[in-house]
Amino acid sequence: MYFLSGWPKRLLCPLGSPAEAPFHVQSDPQRTFFAVLASARLSIWYSRPSVLIVTYKESAKSSSQFGSYKQAEWKPDSTMIAVSTANGYILFFHITSTRGDKYLYEPVYPKGSPQMKGTPHFKEEQCAPALTLEMKKILDLQAPIMSLQSVLEDLLVATSDGLLHLIHWEGMTNGRKAINLCTVPFSVDLQSSRAGSFLGFADVHIRDMEYCATLDGFAVVFNDGKVGFITPVSSRFTAEQLHGVWPQDVIDGTCVAVNNKYRLMAFGCASGSVQVYTIDNTTGAMLLSHKLELTAKQYPDIWNKTGAVKLVKWSPDNSVVIVTWEYGGLSLWSVFGAQLICTLGGDFAYRSDGTKKDPLKINSMSWGAEGYHLWVISGFGSQNTEIESEPKSIVKQPGILLFQFIKSALTVNPCMSNQEQVLLQGEDRLYLNCGEASQTQNPRSSSGLSKPSREKSSFTDEGFESQGLSTLLGHRHWHVVQISSTYLESNWPIRFSAIDKLGQNIAVVGKFGFAHYSLLTKKWKLFGNITQEQNMIVTGGLAWWNDFIVLACYNISDRQEELRVYLRTSNLDNAFAHVTKAQAETLLLSVFRDMVIVFRADCSICLYSIERKADGPNTTAGIQVLQEVSMSRYIPHPFLVVSVTLTSVSTENGITLKMPQQARDAESIMLNLAGQLIMLQRDRSGPQIREKDSNPNQRKLLPFCPPVVLAQSVENVWTTCRASKQKRHLLEALWLSCGGAGMKVWLPLFPRDHRKPHSFLSQRIMLPFHINIYPLAVLFEDALVLGAVNDTLLYDCLYTRNSAREQLEVLFPFCVVERTSQIYLHHILRQLLVRNLGEQALLLAQSCSALPYFPHVLELMLHEVLEEEATSREPIPDPLLPTVAKFITEFPLFLQTVVHCARKTEYALWNYLFAAVGNPKDLFEECLMAQDLDTAASYLIILQNMEVPAVSRQHATLLFNTALEQGKWDLCRHMIRFLKAIGSGESETPPSTPTAQEPSSSGGFEFFRNRSISLSQSAENVPASKFSLQKTLSMPSGPSGKRWSKDSDCAENMYIDMMLWRHARRLLEEVRLKDLGCFAAQLGFELISWLCKERARAARVDNFVIALKRLHKDFLWPLPIIPASSISSPFKNGKFRTVGEQLLKSQPADPFLNLEIDPGISNVQRSQSWLSNIGPTHHEVDTASSHGPQMQDAFLSPLSNRGDECSIGSATDLTESSSMVDGDWTVVDENFSTLSLTQSELEHISMELASKGPHKSQVQLRYLLHIFMEAGCLDWCIVIGLILRESSIINQILVIIQTTEVDGEMLQNIKTGLHAVDRWASADCPGYKPFLNIIKPQLQKLSEITEEQVQPEAFQPITVGKTPEQTSPRAEESRGSSGHGSIPQGEVGGGSVVSRKEENTTRAEEEEPFQDGTYDCSVS
Repeated sequence: MYFLSGWPKRLLCPLGSPAEAPFHVQSDPQRTFFAVLASARLSIWYSRPSVLIVTYKESAKSSSQFGSYKQAEWKPDSTMIAVSTANGYILFFHITSTRGDKYLYEPVYPKGSPQMKGTPHFKEEQCAPALTLEMKKILDLQAPIMSLQSVLEDLLVATSDGLLHLIHWEGMTNGRKAINLCTVPFSVDLQSSRAGSFLGFADVHIRDMEYCATLDGFAVVFNDGKVGFITPVSSRFTAEQLHGVWPQDVIDGTCVAVNNKYRLMAFGCASGSVQVYTIDNTTGAMLLSHKLELTAKQYPDIWNKTGAVKLVKWSPDNSVVIVTWEYGGLSLWSVFGAQLICTLGGDFAYRSDGTKKDPLKINSMSWGAEGYHLWVISGFGSQNTEIESEPKSIVKQPGILLFQFIKSALTVNPCMSNQEQVLLQGEDRLYLNCGEASQTQNPRSSSGLSKPSREKSSFTDEGFESQGLSTLLGHRHWHVVQISSTYLESNWPIRFSAIDKLGQNIAVVGKFGFAHYSLLTKKWKLFGNITQEQNMIVTGGLAWWNDFIVLACYNISDRQEELRVYLRTSNLDNAFAHVTKAQAETLLLSVFRDMVIVFRADCSICLYSIERKADGPNTTAGIQVLQEVSMSRYIPHPFLVVSVTLTSVSTENGITLKMPQQARDAESIMLNLAGQLIMLQRDRSGPQIREKDSNPNQRKLLPFCPPVVLAQSVENVWTTCRASKQKRHLLEALWLSCGGAGMKVWLPLFPRDHRKPHSFLSQRIMLPFHINIYPLAVLFEDALVLGAVNDTLLYDCLYTRNSAREQLEVLFPFCVVERTSQIYLHHILRQLLVRNLGEQALLLAQSCSALPYFPHVLELMLHEVLEEEATSREPIPDPLLPTVAKFITEFPLFLQTVVHCARKTEYALWNYLFAAVGNPKDLFEECLMAQDLDTAASYLIILQNMEVPAVSRQHATLLFNTALEQGKWDLCRHMIRFLKAIGSGESETPPSTPTAQEPSSSGGFEFFRNRSISLSQSAENVPASKFSLQKTLSMPSGPSGKRWSKDSDCAENMYIDMMLWRHARRLLEEVRLKDLGCFAAQLGFELISWLCKERARAARVDNFVIALKRLHKDFLWPLPIIPASSISSPFKNGKFRTVGEQLLKSQPADPFLNLEIDPGISNVQRSQSWLSNIGPTHHEVDTASSHGPQMQDAFLSPLSNRGDECSIGSATDLTESSSMVDGDWTVVDENFSTLSLTQSELEHISMELASKGPHKSQVQLRYLLHIFMEAGCLDWCIVIGLILRESSIINQILVIIQTTEVDGEMLQNIKTGLHAVDRWASADCPGYKPFLNIIKPQLQKLSEITEEQVQPEAFQPITVGKTPEQTSPRAEESRGSSGHGSIPQGEVGGGSVVSRKEENTTRAEEEEPFQDGTYDCSVS
């Protein structure tokens, strides 16, 4: 509503003695001038610029006669001021402007500037006028004056002798005698007998009073604390004609303020609260509407800190009230009691070092024009003393503080309530919450906010596609638009503002005319002809309709009320406007679809249709009257109507209507009458529904039924004209903001599956709910409320000197306005469940289940109900938690919701929660069945706290095995830690958190660390992952500093190792080498030592062919292809030689580093984390190999037709840089043709490229080869050697076999395995034959060795100059000695041999070879 902005300004008054400091400020009715009183001075200030114009100083002699000045009151036309004095005099001052064209302050423009001096009203708008003050009349009332109030043409004065004087402004009593209050009858309401009880005691007098025009009477506060309302029974104002009503329960009233628009009387009380009363229309009694009081919840130490209420003031637009107390402080409340600002806490009350500040004490305050400023005269009484103690003390210059406010556009232009944007207006700028739209769109696109998240998908959720949700929530900053200074100069202050549906254009209305701004072009559009601008006064607000601005205005020169429509894209000129004359002044205007609804000063409502017309070259809009409805029977005063809107909402929600399309028409008029929401529906009882509609307009002309009151205390109403089948509940609902009572929604109820509804059931229901923010806009489909909230920043630390104590920056924090939003869906679901409307709640929830924060909604609902019910002192007769739990089980997110809720509530409430939702053991098992391991891990923590250790260990084991199975390494690491922690705490309290160093993480890995191979690190320094199992609940670090006992530790480690071994065994049996590598690398599993033990058991290769096939598949390694036969060889001419050279040229030293084909061509399923940079279409390669010779001749030949599909371009990867474009192969530098390649060399190159897998796979395979070598699993080494097709590996294995004692069974296994591979290659995969032929000699040697081993061990052949230095079967030692002697270093490690220097470079390069697709586990 209203928000403080920045620091207050200080206006310095002229120097004088401290006794002459000002103490009272009063604005004139137009809020242009401010009268400021000191004890013997009257000053007049101007509002913009805020300058002092004239001061009248009383002479000492007359000052002693009159006494000091007390109060001032302006005549309604601002030509006179009445000032009351202490000794019972009233002084009447005349204000006259100086003769001629004289001004105190005039703007000076540089020569040649475009500002026109000749514009009408120029002087009055721009310059501070020169005024004179003269005292014309003195009236002596012979008793101290308590209050004076301007009433129409008279001045009403209350004196301390209990009299009411009615005085004419000319200073005459007109012979009317004063009314004695003792003669005015008072009663509880106006219906009781005329002889009400009189006040009855002599010394009663009025302490404060204010006139209420819309109630036609005075709200009064008596000196004994009673309050009342005095109204003239007839038009004559005499004692006999006055009657008073009073509430019985107020006895400590101090002051009063009246809200004319909402007919409210706010009485300040000595207790510090404000009681707001209204008058009952039927009985005339005073009814308590609501109270404004600070709660102990927000301000725990508030009791008796505030003192009595000192002043209460309503804003000029009647939408907020400001309250200040005797002991200081200031608070701001909406009409019906929502607190917006309070300066008694936070940065207003405390300095940045934590010391308490003196609260701001306010002596007098007055609102400025349109509520953008609050003029405050403060009494910083106590603070002057500190400063005067300084040697060169000067008298502190008194001043007036100006607090600056920005306010919601809804306060003045309620037609903005069908928009989804938040728009705030300050005196010279606008704040929007949809600024990003302009950046994310190009100006040509007309699609609106539909896809803003495409451009910035890096930080918005894909789920935010609906209606530009990301744009409306976006970030916390406002898009601030400065209002054109040219327009402001002559039209300050801004009265109305409006934004269009898409949030791309804004229009503002000042004193005269209007201007509009485009967020896309960042330009303002003003009237070209300034006379046209100054000739119109917008009266009833303005609204956007598509590209048009619709407004109601008064034409000054024609003295005519008009309705005008301007096109945004054309020049701003009346020539392009469509003008319709209106009978009476328009007070409110709103647009619904293609209709305009207007409320006029004669209490009538008029509906217009609006349509676009292409009228020759220029487009205009046509307006026609559809219907008029007179409301004068129901509306006592036109000023009381706060808003009027046309909606498609009705008590029937479209199912029961005979014609479904009628449900979406303008069904009803919603009228906010002084806080009462009144609905007028179309009357469908007549016969015209049944006959076929010949004329489409006939439907719109249905009459309206008599009005129905829907709700009380309504501040704002939101409805939308959009329709959607999916979210009917939310889009056909009506949203109300009710101040301190929170929000209400009038929700439609739909029968399930379009069954016929019960006639006795209501079709709508009003549900109240509380939210923590003040609502400014409702996002209907997204179930969000948008708002704004004041935030404060302290800058007092910048001023350290003592003299800076008086700096405003020290006394006050800097105020900013933050955007906020809140989900309301869980409130509505809960209200429906309370009312046993579970079916409706389910329909509503299912329609919203796609929202990104829907899980959060369910969690919030469960959490709130749990907190309330589990902590309540009395037993709850009908608990809601079981219902809510049952409701949540309808959704797949049930398990997550429950566990997240439990983790966020204290342990004491868990039993209550799980009694309703089910046993956590069962829920854990459900998670496992649903494969939701992360959630299961969360349940484990709950089990650990609620069950004995044996149970949680059993469940942890289950989860650990499943996580191993699925390769969730992060989870596995946590589970290992968790199991150890449980093991330690078997006997005592829950265990302390283990340290990061794990005993199992040394061993086989450390062995490699000292070598030059870059390995993934072990589990020592694994970072805490996204969910960590070491929460405070699960593993409190107890007082016991020592780690658990050694034996239980060993047992626990053994238990975990057993599980790890079992998993490794399974992986090997299923030939899942890739998974085995990941598993070892991620969990720090000592693979080598385990393989040594399992060499003869699990680590044997049972079937070489299956193993080979499986590795090809797992590592995406293509099966080899036979090259084109050398007999029919067309590659003899020169240009194809250059192809070969080009190939050689384009490949760097390692031919596998530049594999970067567009991944789009590949139709092979890939794992996303490590394959994203590889591209050859392995699928095609495989088909080529399996079909064998048929496709040979097309393999490198661009002459054949099939060269496109299967040419070298697809089989190998020609990088983009090489010049081989289809059919353009000859454009290669001819100089290279001198190098001639033989046919076999060319085949060799192409085959090399076609038959290698991704570089990463190669690294992984060599890493595995290394490990199997270490462990002495030679049969696996042979398989990897085969797939890599490197004879050096086979040689190396042969050397090991010859130099060490190798198990005969293994040799036999290798021999049979290789024979099987040979048979398979002959039958199915001829691509392997060339390689098998190459290694034939080694295979012969192998079979010889095998046969020798069968003979007795007496004879051991001595190989080529090598003696078996070690005959131990332990592969670790043998590899260390003999291995290094015989193997060229480059051959062993292949791609993964890295020098020590490189290992220490960056962590990024030390990415382990094994990574999983689902988790990104490269931990640094």
